[in-house]
Amino acid sequence: MTKDDLISRLKTIVAPYVQDEEAFKSLTEDTDFVKDLKINSANLVDIILDIEDEFDIRLENEDMEQMLDVKSAMTIVTAKLKE
Repeated sequence: MTKDDLISRLKTIVAPYVQDEEAFKSLTEDTDFVKDLKINSANLVDIILDIEDEFDIRLENEDMEQMLDVKSAMTIVTAKLKE
């Protein structure tokens, strides 16, 4: 899976929870889910569950705590897919 494919799939997952549409339109690896997209902590849990379903992976609590931006999410998902 390419980096662009992964970003595209993550965008699809986070789209329903985004509160800042302008920031979402310019989403990059450096986009922070809370600060930039204004996603609340309850919705972050939903995103984690959606990521697990989309990629058929299991995320541990440590993974969830680190998954605060697009780059972290990409790193964790990529690592889990290689396991």
